[in-house]
Amino acid sequence: MWKIKMLWFQGNSMQLAKHSFQLLLRNLSAPKTALPVLTLFTKDPCPLCDEAKEVLEPYKNREVDITLPENSAWYDRYKFDIPVFHLNGQFLMMHRVDISKLEKQLQKLEQQGAGG
Repeated sequence: MWKIKMLWFQGNSMQLAKHSFQLLLRNLSAPKTALPVLTLFTKDPCPLCDEAKEVLEPYKNREVDITLPENSAWYDRYKFDIPVFHLNGQFLMMHRVDISKLEKQLQKLEQQGAGG
């Protein structure tokens, strides 16, 4: 099962919801393996982060508030670029959610996990 964090109403949100549900069903029947981890770096206020959270809600996994003292290194790195997303600890995208890019990377991980 894949999860991330968000749901932005640009484009066809019904199509996104349908596709996400199909991914969920497909992954529920898949062998249990380590889930990919998408990390969102954020701070308050951040309207783009709020948008991103809505878009990715079906994929929800992890969010890092960069304003917390323990995340000061991330604050120094991303304070002007949020939202920022990492997938499995690697930079993926920033500023806006690119569902196409995200799904491509998730499929790549799925193929690697299946030995392909």
